[in-house]
Amino acid sequence: MLTRLIIILLLTVSLQSTAQIGLSTKSKKAIELYTEADNYRVRGQFAQAITLLQQAIEKDKEFVEAYYRLGLVYMTRKDYEQAIKNFEKGLSFTNDIRKQKVFWFDLGEAYFNTGDYDKAEKMLSDFLRVELQSKPRIDRARMLYNNIVFAKENKDKRAAYKQKVLSDTVNRFPMQYFPVLTADQQELIFTRREGFRDEFDEDLVVSRKDKQGKWTAPESIAKNINSSFNEGTCTISADGRKLIFTSCLGRQGYGSCDLFESNKIGNEWTKPQNLGPGVNSSEWESQPSLSADGRTLYFVSDRRGGVGRRDIWVSTLGPEGTWTKARNVGKPVNTEFDEISPFIHANNRLLYFASTGLTGYGGYDIFFSERDTASKWTQPKNIGAPINNHEDQFSLFITADGVKGYYSHEEPIAGGHSISKIIEMEIPEESRIKFRSNYVEGLVTDRETGKPLKGNIELINLATNQTESFVQSDSITGEYLIVLTQGSEYGLYVSKTGYVYKSLNFNYSEVKDFKPIVLNVQLDKIKEGSGVILENIFFDVDKYELKEKSIVELQKVLKFLKDNPNIKIEISGHTDNTGSPTHNLELSEKRAQAVSQYIISQGISKSRLTAKGYGSKNPIADNSTADGKQRNRRIEFKLIQN
Repeated sequence: MLTRLIIILLLTVSLQSTAQIGLSTKSKKAIELYTEADNYRVRGQFAQAITLLQQAIEKDKEFVEAYYRLGLVYMTRKDYEQAIKNFEKGLSFTNDIRKQKVFWFDLGEAYFNTGDYDKAEKMLSDFLRVELQSKPRIDRARMLYNNIVFAKENKDKRAAYKQKVLSDTVNRFPMQYFPVLTADQQELIFTRREGFRDEFDEDLVVSRKDKQGKWTAPESIAKNINSSFNEGTCTISADGRKLIFTSCLGRQGYGSCDLFESNKIGNEWTKPQNLGPGVNSSEWESQPSLSADGRTLYFVSDRRGGVGRRDIWVSTLGPEGTWTKARNVGKPVNTEFDEISPFIHANNRLLYFASTGLTGYGGYDIFFSERDTASKWTQPKNIGAPINNHEDQFSLFITADGVKGYYSHEEPIAGGHSISKIIEMEIPEESRIKFRSNYVEGLVTDRETGKPLKGNIELINLATNQTESFVQSDSITGEYLIVLTQGSEYGLYVSKTGYVYKSLNFNYSEVKDFKPIVLNVQLDKIKEGSGVILENIFFDVDKYELKEKSIVELQKVLKFLKDNPNIKIEISGHTDNTGSPTHNLELSEKRAQAVSQYIISQGISKSRLTAKGYGSKNPIADNSTADGKQRNRRIEFKLIQN
């Protein structure tokens, strides 16, 4: 972590400064022990360093530099209580302003990391008052001071989150962290570690909801994925069928830790594959987060070319199925310090992440940034208390509907280690995200045989003509799931080579009902007589001029005709029974002609098209209801020659 590196760097600088000033002890044995301790410290053998420093202090109870160095070793272990104790003791034995300011700086950070903002403010104020030379230390002190001001002003502004630690059925391991869920909230996947130290095995496990809505005991996600080495920090697509995770040993890779992909076909996960050089480098990659459709990937890397040491990067899935060269998300998300654990919400507009480089309560805080209309990220905002506090907060997952959140909370234990548990929180109405997401799920099958089909499901924003999401149904089961987000009207298209595509419409511009939609789709093979209702052709009332948002559907008809150059189609217009039959017949024919003329204008031979109006003669729903009338007002196309 960058914080730890800063501490070690400052330790070295500080000790060099105090060495130049002169040690406070005259005891040769104390100096010998003090020097020997540093040999262990630089190798990360902190237990031996602590023992030798304590022995040095036994030789001279007022050995200022030994207290200071001992405090810094405890800081690297995040044992702030012992760090503060030794800093305060050492400070009490010196009146030398050159040594005092060194203690003030580190005591300020130690107090800040324990949430004692008043004492931290006093120490850092004293330091900034006298330090005039070390710009890195001055900049760091000012940053900490700004954080203290923010924390004091905001610590009592606590959102009314209802939080609960998940049961021991889930939190059954010494460590469990980085929770993620599928869009239907039926599967919870996380990393578990069998012990407190880094050398213990990490695996990916999944807990599922039973019929009573309770989480079951976690089990290994798959034999193909977990190995005798470590697997951790994963992400899953909304439909639960694409998993990307981190692996550092035991698999062929490009660097110290790489990202790997596995796909679920039927009920089996495929053998993990390295994501390749577009994503992975010779450095460290970890902590992935997938967009809902599994086609955009955010992750953390410490490779060169970033803004800070650990930055958030992004890659997209190319048309050939390979991940494109990753690019840095850039400022204002990334800072000169560390950004980790990105999470892109199912709405693909909100990015959550943890940072030590933005103003917060201390350590890692969780922030969020929103993608604006220009597809740029806004200035990150601190998510606030009680989620953020003076301790490190590493990850946050918000469900698609914005109602619940999940994160892991660490608590320090003896020996400089921590335990962690997964916490579920209920987000109050006033704090929920602006653009919530729902989902459509079901089966794609052949209408005649009932056989499951691997079809393409594309969600297009009708206002922008932009693809919002693209998924495929399972080749074995035909199952699919695709996310819909508030604020737009969508065309949903289901297609497969050799079949007539299916057109659907979802108006989510002002949706209030967030119940999941189950929609089974039956596709017709391309043959004479088969056809489709063009759900995304729009006209004003009693008009026949095509509305702008009809372009999406018209482009789909064009593509279908170009992909199948030997077919001819009839485009038919239909109305409800409102008005006179003569008027309805005329209106329906003009609407069919408007569609036909547009297609011809785009290069399709008019010999392949027939436009015909049927008025209200062929209803498909009851004209006595408003919904029925709406369904009867439609444009269709039907194959008349293949």
